[in-house]
Amino acid sequence: MSDNDGKKTLGVRGGPRAGNVKQSFSHGRTKNVVVETKRKRVVKPVTGANAAAGSAGKSKPLGDPSKRPAGISDAEMERRMKALQAAKARETEDAAERAAAEKEREAERQRRREEAEAKEREQREAEERAKAKADDEERLKRETEEAAKKAAVAAAQPDDEAPVRAAPTKTAPVPRKQEKERDQAPPRRNKGRGGDDGRRAGKLTLNQALSGGEGGRQKSMAAMKRKQERARQKAMGGNVEREKIVRDVQLPETIVVSELANRMAERVGDVVKAMMNNGMMVTQNESIDADTAELIIEEFGHRVVRVSDADVEDVIDQIDDLPEDLIPRPPVITIMGHVDHGKTSLLDAIRNAKVVAGEAGGITQHIGAYQVTTDNGQLLTFLDTPGHAAFTSMRARGAQVTDIVVLVVAADDAVMPQTIEAINHAKAAKVPMIVAINKVDLPAADPDKVRSDLLRHEVIVEAMSGEVQDVEVSAATGQGLDELLEAIALQAEILELKANPNRSAQGAVIEAQLDVGRGPVATVLVQKGTLRQGDIFVVGEQFGKVRALINDRGERVSEAGPSVPVEVLGLNGTPEAGDVLNVVDTEAQAREIADYRESAAKEKRAAAGAGTSLEQLLAQAKENESIAEMPIVVKTDVQGSAEAIVQAMEKIGNDEVRVRVLHSGVGAITESDIGLAEASGAPVFGFNVRANAPARNSANQKGVEIRYYSVIYDLVDDVKAAASGLLGAEIRENFIGYAKIKEVFKVTGVGKVAGCLVTEGVARRSAGVRLLRDDVVIHEGTLKTLKRFKDEVAEVQSGQECGMAFENYDDIRPGDVIEIFEREEFTRTLE
Repeated sequence: MSDNDGKKTLGVRGGPRAGNVKQSFSHGRTKNVVVETKRKRVVKPVTGANAAAGSAGKSKPLGDPSKRPAGISDAEMERRMKALQAAKARETEDAAERAAAEKEREAERQRRREEAEAKEREQREAEERAKAKADDEERLKRETEEAAKKAAVAAAQPDDEAPVRAAPTKTAPVPRKQEKERDQAPPRRNKGRGGDDGRRAGKLTLNQALSGGEGGRQKSMAAMKRKQERARQKAMGGNVEREKIVRDVQLPETIVVSELANRMAERVGDVVKAMMNNGMMVTQNESIDADTAELIIEEFGHRVVRVSDADVEDVIDQIDDLPEDLIPRPPVITIMGHVDHGKTSLLDAIRNAKVVAGEAGGITQHIGAYQVTTDNGQLLTFLDTPGHAAFTSMRARGAQVTDIVVLVVAADDAVMPQTIEAINHAKAAKVPMIVAINKVDLPAADPDKVRSDLLRHEVIVEAMSGEVQDVEVSAATGQGLDELLEAIALQAEILELKANPNRSAQGAVIEAQLDVGRGPVATVLVQKGTLRQGDIFVVGEQFGKVRALINDRGERVSEAGPSVPVEVLGLNGTPEAGDVLNVVDTEAQAREIADYRESAAKEKRAAAGAGTSLEQLLAQAKENESIAEMPIVVKTDVQGSAEAIVQAMEKIGNDEVRVRVLHSGVGAITESDIGLAEASGAPVFGFNVRANAPARNSANQKGVEIRYYSVIYDLVDDVKAAASGLLGAEIRENFIGYAKIKEVFKVTGVGKVAGCLVTEGVARRSAGVRLLRDDVVIHEGTLKTLKRFKDEVAEVQSGQECGMAFENYDDIRPGDVIEIFEREEFTRTLE
């Protein structure tokens, strides 16, 4: 836009007004600009006659036809105007509805806010009134008690002292109006510690929690209880000290300071402060010895109960069951015998005959024990332990789990070496035995020969007027299986086996293994009580919590009673066969017992070497450890050699020492022999036989000594020498000389030295000496020095002078006599 003079102008909306505008630039430059303003066109609504004229006829054009868009007719323009007016009307209605709804919501929020404030105000006023009333009652009670005390004091004093006593001060009466205002006024908040400002009133609101409340940090419930206790004691007549509770504090060899405070029920800070007062700068996490802890316990006024580390096992329930609590339990039977005599076949025959088809069909036995029900309903528990290793280790650990032993003997093979081993094991365990003569269906079977062979080993069956039951069976045909089960049931009835199922469970580990998918798994035979899922237990050096129980059919069960075998999952490690399982209350107790057992086992292995050899037996004899008998295990190549060695061993010994043959057999030294020797602390002697690889590995692991012989006299001589060593050596003294003290000298660095004259025999540096004063022995010991002139010599002959000094002894005087002697050791032997 430009003006008439050619200058550019700025267009301004609002009208055709013009004027000059001065613009300022940098560096002081300015410029005048001519501007022109235009007025805004205002559209006025159609009113009056114009509106009536517009609505009178549709033929009249709407608006200025020149400003209407091209192609739009009057009807279309009218329709658009009506639509626009309807839209504006709807928008106005919606806005009105929204405003009304918002107004209603605001009114509802205001009403709820007022109700909450009114409720909170009423609750606060009620609490304030209750507190004011309690304060008035407490004040009135305190004034009454003070007045009563003053009246009692006044009554107790003589009458002549009455003028001297000052009259009690009386408080001025409070007007009723002021008293009413004081009661209605809110209680005053004290600002000091112990005041009422920190007392929590009513529920804790969100605003108070976020803002910290009026006084910031809120008091704990314990602080509120202590405050209420102090107020109660004050209302009852002053501060009454709480009675001191004297406790019996169990004190082990070492204890942590925090644990000591916990057992005394004292604050840890008080215990640490008491120790600092005694000159011990310790923290709550440090350990102190028992003597120091005893001083602290006595200072706090408690009683000390000294306990040892072994007392941690006292938590295991060892109570004796009452007779009325005992109920019958199934017997536990172990089947033993020689290899290939039909033990496994007999077990399978019993299981297939008495277990319902479908329960065990196609299920591989993954557990070393199972239960069988007889025809008359008797429940029997069988142990399937390979060999005798588990049986022996159980006896070594004191876990007697077997009630009855079934000895399987082949009728066509008679008594064999492992049969004798089984007999010895049964006798050592002191359990009844039942003889099952197997393979009676074979043509070469001779049951009578089996019975006669058993006589040599002191096993007398009923058929030969004995007490041991014998049953002829056949695992192949099933002959005699029912008679065998009846014999077992009869023997169990005689034993009257009972147990208490309503107590903490106790059992023995039959076998244990480390499963890749399930972790450590132990097959446990419950002996007492009931083992349930979730129980916390300790077994040997391991502990855990029962995660699952699996029975002999592979099914998960929730509990297992007496004589029930189950697999236990949830151990922290693999236990050993024969370990005893005990249920305890807490996991801390189980861990403490397991740690103690593990440390005790380590110390025992480190001290004793976990082995038994002839040299160790001799060393025990030298340490004056009396051993009444020497146990041994003998294995030979033929039965005649075994009998000869056993007879020779019986002849060795006297009233003090004797040799006891735990087991003698024919054949190679097996792992069973090593287990028996380890359980009884005996060496193993092999005559013309050797140990197999598993036996050698087991012997190296358990520290059992194996000795091989090919000459019977060498074996007898070594055993006789070992047994003779148990008697102890005989010591004799030989007097070799006497010396008389002439003078006593003091030598720097040596002490008192006696100038002596050897009057008889010879004086030796290595010999023992005694100092005699008036023919009474004053001292016995050794010489520290023996000199001839200034030289140290080994011996001095009779008639010569020498210097002697005693080891750790200086009380020597002129005239004393020195007796010189030598000890000679003579070994005692057995004839």
